[in-house]
Amino acid sequence: MMRSLYTAASGMTGQQYNIDTISNNLSNVNTTGFKQNRVDFEDLLYQTTRTAGTPATELTVTPVGVQVGHGVKVAATQKMYTQGALQNTGNVSDLAIQGEGFMRVMLIDGTYGYTRDGALKIDSNGQVVTSQGYRLMPEVVLPEGFVRDSLTISQDGRITVKIAGNDDPVQVGQMQLFRFVNPAGLNAIGENLLKVTNASGDPIGGRPGFDGMGTVQHKFLEMSNVSVVQEMVNMIVAQRAYELNSKAIQTSDSMLQIANNLKR
Repeated sequence: MMRSLYTAASGMTGQQYNIDTISNNLSNVNTTGFKQNRVDFEDLLYQTTRTAGTPATELTVTPVGVQVGHGVKVAATQKMYTQGALQNTGNVSDLAIQGEGFMRVMLIDGTYGYTRDGALKIDSNGQVVTSQGYRLMPEVVLPEGFVRDSLTISQDGRITVKIAGNDDPVQVGQMQLFRFVNPAGLNAIGENLLKVTNASGDPIGGRPGFDGMGTVQHKFLEMSNVSVVQEMVNMIVAQRAYELNSKAIQTSDSMLQIANNLKR
């Protein structure tokens, strides 16, 4: 059987994976804090018929070898942690991270998740939580009788409010951000959350604006960093590559048909 059939088939499989990734990027174009995914490819094993440097005569060697590849495979999918655009919402519980860093939340199983989704909420107990109800860590609990519109978060993460009957603001919490040596190694688990892996390294905590951390922008949200135009271009390239590989399969099939008809 012709090797090119399987080689081209691996190309079609790879481009299908590429289209799947592009589709996920486009579907999350309005997801707060979403980071674009990119597919990295690598070539498969090579069949070596002649190795470069093989002696040709007593005085010469072959300058190049004879090799043929077996196609392509997906090597990695990587999140691109470039800054997303900031959108002014005017909502007192919204915040955006400008620069490096993640917020930490407590998950149901007691482990930590990390996110850049700053669309936070205030629950019935006065705790600052995510849209899924996960508590921000370190915990922030607003005092009873606080004035909602007085909630302020400074660029270095200090959280202050006014209590009814008192005009002086009171600090009720201090935000912490966390960064990683290799944020691309974090494991995405959905709900705009990421978890630590051996590849990401341990989280490094600090105050916003200090020790390499980004700053906090109150009443803003960080939008997705997906570029619709770039993704559409990537989709066109992936579609054409898929077509070219399908043409290679059709050509291989035609060659097999010619060989099969030799007896006639």
